[in-house]
Formats: sequence, C-alpha cells, structure tokens
Amino acid sequence: MSDWQNQLSKLVYSTESGKVDDKDNEVEILGESYNDGYLRIQRQTKGRKGKGVSVITGIELPIDEFKQLAQTLKKKCGKGGSVKDGTIEIQGDDREQIKTVLESLGYKSKLAGG
Repeated sequence: MSDWQNQLSKLVYSTESGKVDDKDNEVEILGESYNDGYLRIQRQTKGRKGKGVSVITGIELPIDEFKQLAQTLKKKCGKGGSVKDGTIEIQGDDREQIKTVLESLGYKSKLAGG
C-alpha cells in the first residue's frame, strides 16, 4: 500500500469503542505565560454591566490542570467564576485574596491594572 492509501484507510470509528482518538500522547495546553514568570491579576468590568471580576492571566497549563486550578481558586475565595480564552475569571474584586491563594500554591503573582 502506498502512503496515501494508508492515510485514507485510517480507522476513525469503531462500533465496539466509539470514536477513535488519534491524539493519544498529545496534551493540549491552555493559556500563555509571560516572560517574567509572574501571573497577572487584574480587575475588569468591561462588557459585564458594571459587575467586576478578577481576571488571572499568564497561566500555561494542560486543560485539566488549568480547570483544577480555577476550581481551587473559586473554592478558596468562596466565589464563582469561569475559564475563558486561556484566563481564569473570579467574580468580585478580591485580588489580594487571590494573590495570597496563588502564592500559597507556589505561583508568583502580581496585581496589574488599576
């Protein structure tokens, strides 16, 4: 068989196990880190009808670890939040508390913005 026939005959679905995933060893990374290694914690209200959120940027982790970190922050701060576009958003303006929690988890962080 030639190369193009091998590519065309690749198994994509099996009735026994469902969809066959070709990405066995690939780990998808979420977020981007800064060159200095610090996480930035800033307050934003734009597009949220005046409600403030604390946005944490500069985290570069695999998706499951990224979501786990967001869950930990939400629990420790007693707030709601979400993961959007490679950032973690925590409801309210508790930047000092978020910074303390991040530093207890071993991350270097600093407050950014006003």
